[in-house]
Amino acid sequence: MSILIQIISSLSQILILLVIVSVILSYFMDPYHPIRRGVDNIVEPMLAPIRRVVPLVGMFDFSPIVLIILIQLASNLLIRFLIALS
Repeated sequence: MSILIQIISSLSQILILLVIVSVILSYFMDPYHPIRRGVDNIVEPMLAPIRRVVPLVGMFDFSPIVLIILIQLASNLLIRFLIALS
């Protein structure tokens, strides 16, 4: 069971890191750069539904912050559920 918990924890950390990298790359890299397209292919499907609900505030897009919070929440709930089962 602890291996599954470690996998969930690692995957959530990787996803959070990819969201942060996506935000940083959006400032510095061309949208058609292969690295940015690769990261965006992973992150954008998760951000799109959030962007439909969370409006832009001026020029600021808060959907990556919401996604990071949701990833952490889902990870914590799954880990607590697995701990409760054991």
